[in-house]
Amino acid sequence: MREIVLDTETTGLDPAQGHRVVEIGCVELFNSIPTGQTYHVYLNPERDMPEEAQRVHGLSAAFLKDKPLFVHIVDEFLTFIGNDQLVIHNAEFDVKFLNAELKMHNRPVLSFDRVLDTLALARRRNPGASNSLDALCNRYNIDNSRRTKHGALLDSEILAEVYAELLGGRQSNLGLSDSRKPVAGVAVKPAKARSNLLPSRITLQDRTEHEAFIAQIGDQAVWNSYFKQGE
Repeated sequence: MREIVLDTETTGLDPAQGHRVVEIGCVELFNSIPTGQTYHVYLNPERDMPEEAQRVHGLSAAFLKDKPLFVHIVDEFLTFIGNDQLVIHNAEFDVKFLNAELKMHNRPVLSFDRVLDTLALARRRNPGASNSLDALCNRYNIDNSRRTKHGALLDSEILAEVYAELLGGRQSNLGLSDSRKPVAGVAVKPAKARSNLLPSRITLQDRTEHEAFIAQIGDQAVWNSYFKQGE
C-alpha cells in the first residue's frame, strides 16, 4: 500500500487571516517503508514573514522571494500524492492550509477521509502523555538531533520513523530479544535452538519478483541498506 507522509511550514496559524504555505515536504512509503522517493518545495507566500513564524522554521521573506508560487507547483504536488493515504501529524493544521491554497487555485480539496493523523494515533497509544513529534522521538529512541528548527521534509522523514513505531515498531527482532523485561510472577523458559533449521519457504519466483520490485525503486531503496549489512 502506498502512503505519503506530509508536512508543511507556514507564515502563521490561520489561512483565514491571510497566512500561506511556505514549504511542503513529502516522503513516499510502500507498506509503511520509505521508498526513497520524496517531494520537497519552498514557496513564495506573496506576503511578509512574521517574526514568530520565522523563529519556528527559519525561513525569511528574502529567502522565499525567488521561490515558485503555489500555483506553479500545484499540479506536480497533486501528481506526487495521487489518491493515496496521507500520514500527517496534527493533520487538521496542514490540511486546512493546503485546502486554502487549493481552493484559491480552483483545485479539488483534500478529503479528511484519506488522512491518517499520527497525533490522534499517538494519543490513543499514549493517553495522558506528551505526543509532540519531539516527545515521540524521545519515547521511541529516534534521532532528531538535526531538528534544530522545523523543516517540512526533515519532519516528514522523522515522522515516517515515528509512524513505523506507532504501527508496532520496526520489529527487527520480532519482540523475541533477551532484553524483554520479566513479568512479575511469571516464569519464562529460555527458547531452545532447533537442531535442524526449517527449510526456506521462499520460492525462486518469490526472489525474482522481489528483486524486480527493488530494481523499480532504484538505488535509494531502503532494502539495499539492510541487504548490504547482512552480507
